[in-house]
Amino acid sequence: MRGLKDKRVLITGGARGIGEAIAARFLEEGSCVVILDKDEAGCRDIKQKIPALTGTLVADVSNPIEVEQAFIEMDQMMNGLDILINNAGISMRKPFLEIDPKEWSEVIQVNLNGLFFIAQKAARIMLIGEGGVILNMGSTNGLMGYPFYAAYNASKAGVIELTRSMALELAPSVRVNVICPGYILTQMQKAEYTSEMLRDCEKRVPLGRLGKPEEVAALFVFLASDDAEFITGQYFVIDGGEIAGGLASQSPTKKL
Repeated sequence: MRGLKDKRVLITGGARGIGEAIAARFLEEGSCVVILDKDEAGCRDIKQKIPALTGTLVADVSNPIEVEQAFIEMDQMMNGLDILINNAGISMRKPFLEIDPKEWSEVIQVNLNGLFFIAQKAARIMLIGEGGVILNMGSTNGLMGYPFYAAYNASKAGVIELTRSMALELAPSVRVNVICPGYILTQMQKAEYTSEMLRDCEKRVPLGRLGKPEEVAALFVFLASDDAEFITGQYFVIDGGEIAGGLASQSPTKKL
């Protein structure tokens, strides 16, 4: 991709899963990458696994004080920021009527509030400098109704609308987009779904399989590059066609 060599990239929630794949891909493009994650052990492991990383930061994105300190440390590592990948998030599978206030608040705090805290800090740095790119992690859950994920769905819908507002206010210096994956096979997905549930998910996807973190990473890298320099304020679905046909694509059987 054009324009990514030596770019300074911060990836939240980058110690595993899609975040790890995004980090590896940006390094392939010649970028400088710092990972921020609240999992201290995960940060140590990813630094050993990917030694080319510029550094790692341990912080909870939902804590403004920790975010403030993390950005001070990040600036010492990279002396600025060109690209933010706002990937950190949590999920909770639970019936709507059984979600308690603490659980609801935790999901919103991380997925929406935390994303806001990080994005605001990053945008201020970019506007002082030469601009930049902010890419937020959404989900098809923010576009469609999914049972047992009320808190997650609400948080991701909020991310999509926050992205649009940011894009309008931060243009033309900073481009902002949101990527909305469908079923991607990650550790988080495996933790919430049984093997039988995952097979059922595959049947719901027209392409017949779950997505790979590396495929999502490729979309992030494209949207961060100069090849996408006229794209802002948009959401991009990467789901193997899952939501293209509404109820039709949700059916595990096809009718002639």
